[in-house]
Amino acid sequence: MSSVSQLAKRFREVLLDGLWIANTNFKDQLSDVSWKQAITKVGSLNTIAMLTFHIDYYIAGINNVFEGGELEIKDQFSFDLPPVETPEQWNELLNKLWNDAEKFATLLEKMPNSKMNEVFVDEKYGTYLRNIDGMIEHAYYHLGQITLIKKMLTH
Repeated sequence: MSSVSQLAKRFREVLLDGLWIANTNFKDQLSDVSWKQAITKVGSLNTIAMLTFHIDYYIAGINNVFEGGELEIKDQFSFDLPPVETPEQWNELLNKLWNDAEKFATLLEKMPNSKMNEVFVDEKYGTYLRNIDGMIEHAYYHLGQITLIKKMLTH
């Protein structure tokens, strides 16, 4: 299996269908989160909806680069979730994450392995490989938060 195929598999594992590292994934954890739970604040922690938006914000931004566009995302806007006021809006947010995640993995699979060592947008960001690995690690970090917040809301 090529390195891009392995990266795409690792990415799908944390977002869509894996059990290897955390014995869960975003889709599994979020599948039974209600709209009310998603927007419920636990102390000073981010809401599940906010963390869902946050991880999708970065995935969508990197997808834009993968498709030949500019890196338009900014850290300062990564938590700018519009109000989620209905179950339908929560479902739209989830569907956007699933679609963007699958798109990310599919675009990654189409890249040549040699692309992994190329500069990602600007030298200050490192290589494609560094950014893809970072996205996977970032997703696991927030998956852990979501899992804990969910437990706090349901126990």
